[in-house]
Amino acid sequence: MLRDLFRPGRRIRSLLFILCMAMAAYAVYEWITYPDVAVLADKNPKSTAWMEMRNREARSKGKKPRQSQVWKPLRDISPNLKNAVLIAEDAAFFQHEGLDYKEIKEALKINVEKMEFARGASTITQQLAKNLYLSPSKNPVRKLKELLLTLSLERHLTKKRIFEIYLNTIEWGDGIYGAEAAARAYYRKSCSELSGNEAAALAAVIINPRRYSPTNPNKRIRRRIAMIEARMAKYHYYKN
Repeated sequence: MLRDLFRPGRRIRSLLFILCMAMAAYAVYEWITYPDVAVLADKNPKSTAWMEMRNREARSKGKKPRQSQVWKPLRDISPNLKNAVLIAEDAAFFQHEGLDYKEIKEALKINVEKMEFARGASTITQQLAKNLYLSPSKNPVRKLKELLLTLSLERHLTKKRIFEIYLNTIEWGDGIYGAEAAARAYYRKSCSELSGNEAAALAAVIINPRRYSPTNPNKRIRRRIAMIEARMAKYHYYKN
């Protein structure tokens, strides 16, 4: 019987059976370990996958992990910062359901024209899904998880709750997480007191907060700040 198992026809069927079993086992594992997004409706996350990753990076270099975070309700965050972040990251946040198809189409067009990944199209909800649960990897399986988590966040949480968690967990520098910690670190004030220029500067560095500084901006960040401020004068994307 063992010899029959390795005949060409049976070998292919056996390999397909093993592959199907492996895929089924992986699906069961993913289902068991899938995060309960619904609990975030009234419970703040104690940590995020992104924070844990940064802590591991620090330990691997023999350093003590740094983590500064002070939770602030959305109502206590400066309207300037809320508007600036929406302008910089996802102006259509309150209109879409997790995915901005217009931005995706535009990003694909630009990336194809330049033959490189020159522009992304991640919404705030997608960024939150990645920060809370995933790694920075861009492999297809990770992107599929991001999509499913994004849709789950949109289904179980209100837009304002998603935005509140995002503004309190986003990385804003080495060991700096959330609007309140960022405002204190860079401007020695609460995030409720941020001026328009300060808010624009913080929003401008979200693209890479460990590389760029809101208080010592380079030419690229100064251009982004000017663009954000110009749009802040014309548009108010956050509605109380």
